[in-house]
Amino acid sequence: MRAVWYEETGPAEAVLRLGEMDDPQPGPGEVRVRMHASGVNPSDVKSRAGLRGPIAFPRVIPHSDGAGIIDAVGEGVAPARIGSRVWVWNAAYRRPFGTCAEFVCLPEAQAVPLPDGTSFEAGACLGIPASTACHAVFADGDVTGQTVLVTGGAGAVGHYAIQLARWGGARVIATVSGPEKAAAAEAAGAHAVVNYREGNVAEAILAANQGSPVDRVVEVEFGGNLAVTTEVLGEGGVIAAYGSMADAEPRLPFYPLMFRHAAVRMLLVYLLSEKERAATVARLTAALEAGALRHAIAATFALADSAKAHEAVESGQLIGNAVITVD
Repeated sequence: MRAVWYEETGPAEAVLRLGEMDDPQPGPGEVRVRMHASGVNPSDVKSRAGLRGPIAFPRVIPHSDGAGIIDAVGEGVAPARIGSRVWVWNAAYRRPFGTCAEFVCLPEAQAVPLPDGTSFEAGACLGIPASTACHAVFADGDVTGQTVLVTGGAGAVGHYAIQLARWGGARVIATVSGPEKAAAAEAAGAHAVVNYREGNVAEAILAANQGSPVDRVVEVEFGGNLAVTTEVLGEGGVIAAYGSMADAEPRLPFYPLMFRHAAVRMLLVYLLSEKERAATVARLTAALEAGALRHAIAATFALADSAKAHEAVESGQLIGNAVITVD
């Protein structure tokens, strides 16, 4: 098979190689997926760059997300799964060989049926961005009638969080950094959009909710946004945080949050429990089948241009996901 791999960490152009490897064969309980699309996420880029520690295996095929068709199964897996369209999760998490190749083998539970109306490119966005958004929105219960604040509403996770929260019956307020991103958040379905670079952000968020505090926050920048979040979060509110790059060790305003009976949920989508994963998969499947999700594919690349895909994600300029087509 053709595959892209690296054997040392460093700049994408310097360490990513395109070549041929033996086709993998599924072991007991595994399926082999003929990949059609591979999603490139910030975590993939950081691992390749060495920002997540030293390389974990002698050779790494990157990317945890992807979509394709099952073409072989291992012992104990129903042959009926052959020919199924699927999306995959955690393909490269604590594993050497991910989705940036023509084939990947992985436990059958990690190959989820992909609805016929959903493209492979969209399927390659479900493992990390959409699943993170789904768990952040719904992990603490239904959101019907609540107000959900989505920070970074034009980001890959934020884009899905807006749609899922609205599909779940919530009023959605999103924060963004400029007009182009505001347009993206509005297109995703946000009821109100606040530019966090202009004026008093907390006042603008409260005004967008008729003066009332928000019930839940899907948080891309926990530390950097904590002062604002503390002002706008209501009693019994939840902060579901999946990032804190600007302030990795924030000082927690314990008593202001305690006196609001608030909860802070920190989530890492790779580590969802079996129950959490099942709930996330079920909700995403329902949303897809209901036609409730639009997918922001900002750029697509050929397998041979994987380094360019990594560089595009590193640039931080994409409004949406980067996907590699594997043909």
